[in-house]
Amino acid sequence: MCERCMHCIFACRRFPQVGDAVPSGYKTAMAEKPRILTGDTPTGKLHIGHFVGSLETRLSLQNQYDCFFLIANKHAFSTRADKPEEIRQSVLDIALDWLAVGIDPNKSAMFIQSEVPAIDELTFFFAMLIPFNVVMKNPTIRDEIRDKGLGENHSFGFPMYVVGQTADILAFRPALVPVGEDQLPHLELARTVARRFNQMYCGVNPQTKDQDYVKAGGLFPVIEPKLGRVRRLVGTGAPGPSGELQKMSKSLNNAIFLSDEADVVQKKVMGMFTDPKRLRATDPGETDPTKNPLWAYQETFNPDQAWVNEHRELYKNGKVGDVVIKRKLVEMLESLIAPIRARRKHFEQRPDDVMDALRAGTRRANAVAEETLALAKKALRQDYFPRSLSIK
Repeated sequence: MCERCMHCIFACRRFPQVGDAVPSGYKTAMAEKPRILTGDTPTGKLHIGHFVGSLETRLSLQNQYDCFFLIANKHAFSTRADKPEEIRQSVLDIALDWLAVGIDPNKSAMFIQSEVPAIDELTFFFAMLIPFNVVMKNPTIRDEIRDKGLGENHSFGFPMYVVGQTADILAFRPALVPVGEDQLPHLELARTVARRFNQMYCGVNPQTKDQDYVKAGGLFPVIEPKLGRVRRLVGTGAPGPSGELQKMSKSLNNAIFLSDEADVVQKKVMGMFTDPKRLRATDPGETDPTKNPLWAYQETFNPDQAWVNEHRELYKNGKVGDVVIKRKLVEMLESLIAPIRARRKHFEQRPDDVMDALRAGTRRANAVAEETLALAKKALRQDYFPRSLSIK
């Protein structure tokens, strides 16, 4: 996208502006498309693992679906409650990264979780449907406690965010949720909650097929995940304590960010972990992508499969060194990151446009989430007074 086109996205002001009501006919128009909900917790800038795990899927679906993209800033407080300013900056960083990769605020609602109160209210009701031991058995929760060294010192809100993620999703009653593989346990919990709510409060028969819950009178769909083409991109570093390569993560200092400068990308790639047993270029090399991230990245980012296959054999037989393969990877990654980096710098100079996109998306998100909450309260027999909510 050229700079002129990027400017036009905001100059045309096609999305709602400050003071606008939700556009007339919005729900009717949007209802023609199935809905998507997904998002990111603001723990810093986004990296190439986010791109292949979810972002590129979101981009491909913008025209087919009514897309809602959540910045889950309240979840960030589960482990960083003492760093509110850092979380605020991360919210803005994610918004910049989304716009930089091509998320279009005229097509997709980019919104901030803490500005959609219906999510919190649904979280409380959903928490009553989930046994605590089920929450603590969530493998993602266990992994985070281990990887972040939390032990027994995590806050009460830390496991609560799992219930909050269920509310994030079901507040929008989506057809699909594009996610990375590590998020599948959270989606399964959302599916469980949807079934229980529909059975308990909407009278849906427990024998109903998942795809038929709404048709049978349920409020919440039993959502389906949509995985990216790469389920779990490993980081640039050595294996963790378990002996397996660790997933790409800012906290593990093994990430290549979508905003990294060219020299930083090159430095990270040239210094990445490969095959520790290979001392010389003439030694046979490990090409299993689960053991050598160099080949996981070649398979993911190099579109020339013939080149990958040829050089994998050369590497395996000690006929080509790490440097050749790494230089090719630098070339591939820079072709992906350079235009994203340029667009990000464009939007960094236009902070008001970024906030306008978030404000408009949050307004749209509230319209949907408030409707869901009203319907949920009706099903719960707790619908006492109507209310309205606006974002200024």
